[in-house]
Formats: sequence, structure tokens, C-alpha cells
Amino acid sequence: MSTDETFMQRALDEARQALDMGEVPIGAVVVCNDRIIARAHNLTETLHDVTAHAEMQALTAAANQLGGKYLQDCTLYVTVEPCTMCAGALGWAQVARVVYGAADEKRGYSLYAPCALHPRATVTSGVLEEECRKLMQQFFRDRR
Repeated sequence: MSTDETFMQRALDEARQALDMGEVPIGAVVVCNDRIIARAHNLTETLHDVTAHAEMQALTAAANQLGGKYLQDCTLYVTVEPCTMCAGALGWAQVARVVYGAADEKRGYSLYAPCALHPRATVTSGVLEEECRKLMQQFFRDRR
């Protein structure tokens, strides 16, 4: 298993926690120097806050852990492609790398704001894509 897959598995663990709480099952981890410094999952229902996406929660936790708002040496692993809001926040935080599992064809940043990330950021998509997608499909199938 590659390093990206290992960290995406930790993001999937977070997504499963969200699922168990009745939240949209998206999980994220922030990695710095090959170490997880923040973990989070969606909390929009729990907090009654439309901005409480997994990525936003993880960014806040990582900034608190590092003692600063810039995450230039960090990689965010997230199970689903970030939305425009989250991509903007990732850009402002200067996250160096974003790795996501499943694309979001309806709300993903690449559709609406492909330049939202920091100009030097790199993106890797499709890591454990099938597992990430199935978790989302299961959630929405169960809701119908």
C-alpha cells in the first residue's frame, strides 16, 4: 500500500465516523512531515453549520497544532473532492498538496473554481476512489 493510500485510509476512518453520526461521510486528515497532525469529518448537521466541512475542520485543527495559519508543508487527504469553499480555504492556508479520493461532479472545485487552490499546490485524485465513492453512494441510497 502506498503512502497516499495509507493516509487516505485514515481519512476514510473519519468518513465512517461521520456516517455513524448521520453526517455526509467525508473525512480528512492533514499530514506534515509524514505525520498526521489533524483529523476531521463533516459536522454540518451536528453543529448546524454549513461551513463545518471535513476540510475546514481539519484546516483549523492543523493550524492550531502548528501554531500558525499557513500550512505550506502540509498535505490534505480528503475522501471527496473539495467544494469551492474548501478549495478557497486550502488556497488561503497555502496547503502544498491536496489528495482526494472520489471526484464530485456536481459540487467539486474543479468544475466551479479550478484556480482556487494555491498556485504552487499540487493535486492527486482518485486515491482509493472506489471505496470513497461507495461510502457516499451508500449514504445517499440509505437516505432515499
